[in-house]
Amino acid sequence: MKVHARLARAAALVLPLLLAGCSYFLPTKRQLPVPIAPANVQAMSAEDLVKQLNARWDALNNLTATVEIYATQTKSKEGTATDFPSCRGYILMQKPRNLRVFGTYFGLRIFDMASDGNDFTLYVPHYETVYKGTSAVTEKSSNPLLNLRPGFFLDSIVVRGLDPENEYMVSSDTETVPDAANKHLYLEPEYILSVMRPKQGPEKVPLRVITFHRDDLLPYDQTVYDGAGNPETVVEYSNYTEFSAGKYPSKVTIKRPQEGIQLVLSVERVEENVKMGPEQFQLKIPDGTRTQILK
Repeated sequence: MKVHARLARAAALVLPLLLAGCSYFLPTKRQLPVPIAPANVQAMSAEDLVKQLNARWDALNNLTATVEIYATQTKSKEGTATDFPSCRGYILMQKPRNLRVFGTYFGLRIFDMASDGNDFTLYVPHYETVYKGTSAVTEKSSNPLLNLRPGFFLDSIVVRGLDPENEYMVSSDTETVPDAANKHLYLEPEYILSVMRPKQGPEKVPLRVITFHRDDLLPYDQTVYDGAGNPETVVEYSNYTEFSAGKYPSKVTIKRPQEGIQLVLSVERVEENVKMGPEQFQLKIPDGTRTQILK
C-alpha cells in the first residue's frame, strides 16, 4: 500500500507539470542532413538494360589495361590481415576466355600468368617455380592463394553479357550513401539485375547480381555465386573515367570472401580491340624451372 501511495503522489506532481507544458518534458528537435538526389535519374526497361549490357559485351573483342595492383590477405580466425607491396600490373584479355596478367616490381617481373579458360600456367621467377592447373579446383590447398583460378579475374575486369539460356529479373532500389567529409547524404537510385542459372531443380540458383546506378546506367558492383549459391567473387567498380576505350572504372576492387583475398586495381590505361596475336598469351619458361601441378 505504501508503494501505491508513493506512485500516486508522484503522478499527482508530474501531471500538472505536463499539463503546464514544462520544458523538461517537451521533445527536442535535431537537424539531420537531407539526402541529395542525383540531378539525372534515367529509366529503362529490364529488356533494354540487358540489351545494353549485351551490346557492350558483344562489341568487345579484346582489352588491355595497365594497373597498380594492391593485394590483401585476411585470416579471420587468426585476426590478421597482410598487405602485400603493390606492383605494376599488365592485363591482356581476349574473347572468349584468353587471359594474360603479369606484374613487375621496380622493373623486375614478379609473376606471369596465362590462361585459355581451361588450363593456366603461372610462373613465379623468385621461387623458380611454374604452377599449372585447370580452371576448376578439384582438391583445395591449405594455402588459399593456390585455390584461386584465373576465371574470377577474367569475370571481374569486364562485366560479361548474358548467355541465351540465362533467366533474369530486374528490380529497383535506392541506396543512401553517406559522405562523412562533407556531412552529406546522397541518394543512389539503382537497378539490380539478377541472373539465374538454367533451372535444374525446384529452386533457381543465382549466377550473378549486377547493380547499375541510374544516373549513368553503368555497372557499379557485381556478385558472382558458386554452384551452391554462395558469394564467390564480389567486385566493386568506381570512379568511372574516360579512357581511349570509353568509360571504364579507374578503381576495381575484387573480393574473394571464401579465401579472404582482396585485390584493388588502380587503373591507369585501358584500350579495347587492339591488334593482338596468339603469342601474347604464351609464356616462355626458363629451362630448369620447377613445375608444381595444382589440382
